Amino acid sequence: MESRIPSHIAIIMDGNGRWAEKRGLPRTFGHKEGADALRKIITYAGKIGVKYLTVYAFSTENWKRSKDEIDALMFLFKTYLKNEEKNIMKNNVRFLVSGRKNGVSSSLLEAIKKLEDKSRDNTGLILNIAFNYGGRAEIIDAVNSILKSGADNINEEDFSKYLYNDIPDPELLIRTSGEFRISNFLLWQIAYSEIYITKALWPDFDEKELDKAIQSYNERDRRFGGVKNA
Repeated sequence: MESRIPSHIAIIMDGNGRWAEKRGLPRTFGHKEGADALRKIITYAGKIGVKYLTVYAFSTENWKRSKDEIDALMFLFKTYLKNEEKNIMKNNVRFLVSGRKNGVSSSLLEAIKKLEDKSRDNTGLILNIAFNYGGRAEIIDAVNSILKSGADNINEEDFSKYLYNDIPDPELLIRTSGEFRISNFLLWQIAYSEIYITKALWPDFDEKELDKAIQSYNERDRRFGGVKNA
């Protein structure tokens, strides 16, 4: 049977810190290795026909971490934007960021907007990075936008248009590091997503690991609350 490639894959990229600590290295080194892993997955996902890739890079709860680690993560993301611009354009990737802007430096916001604008007309994989993101925050922000608009009698399709980015829901949600938690990620969008948990830490998640996740997805019987016909 031919493998079905999910149109939209979402990934909770977990385990960077533990990957580094297991090797006696600073947690920030794990985040750098995690960025390298992301580069590989973006390229491979586009190659095999994934249309949307949403990755959890920094949550609204991550502000509780040490100032040194937060500063390192912000610097790493800004560096990533600069270093990956060429690859994103070369691979025809459209770059998006989903999340709140408060707390993020103006220079980082400018770098995000620059790459979003530059890649706007690209027609390949849509890369959606959840940065300063929380699922509950996104729902609250959507409700407030609806209230401001004066709209009423909102249905599910209408509501989705008020989320940070109006893209299809993910068919497959992957979490690395073996943790069985959603961690406030895409709470609205994953209502019917298939969930795949792997013990691999994010820096070790490669093309073969993604193939395993897609194979597991292909073994699922997706009924969306209905009953499969005999």
